[in-house]
Amino acid sequence: MEVPIPNIKAKPVIDIMVEVTNISEVDKFNSEMEQLGYEVMGEYGIPKRRFFIKGGDNRTHHVHFYEEGNEEIARHLAFRDYMIAHPEEAIKYSELKQTLAEKSPTNITKYIEGKNNYIKAIDDKAETWRKTNLFN
Repeated sequence: MEVPIPNIKAKPVIDIMVEVTNISEVDKFNSEMEQLGYEVMGEYGIPKRRFFIKGGDNRTHHVHFYEEGNEEIARHLAFRDYMIAHPEEAIKYSELKQTLAEKSPTNITKYIEGKNNYIKAIDDKAETWRKTNLFN
C-alpha cells in the first residue's frame, strides 16, 4: 500500500516499489513491461535495482524493483516514514523541490542534483530515527 507524505508538493507520478527474490529474473520481463508502455531503464544509477518509467516526458508511473534485503528498500521507507513523522522537514523538502522546479523546469538532472545533499542529510536523520523508533 502506498503511503504518501502529506502536504508535500510532488509530480503526479505513482511510485511503486516491488521486492523480488532474484533481481536478475526481472530482466526476463523487459519486453512485457515495454508492451505495457514502460521504458526499461536498467539500474539507472542505483546498483541492483531495475527501474521502469511510463509516460515519457509526462511520466505517470515509476516502478522500482529491488531484491529482498537490498538496503535501498529500508532507506526509501525510512525517508518516507521520517518525513511523515516530521512535517516541518516535509515542508522544507517541498519548498526545495518547488524552488528547484522553478529554476530548472526542463532539466531533470539539475533538479535531482539540487535535491541530492538534502536527501542525504534526511537519509542520515531517518536512519537514526528509524533505529530509535524500531520497537515503539
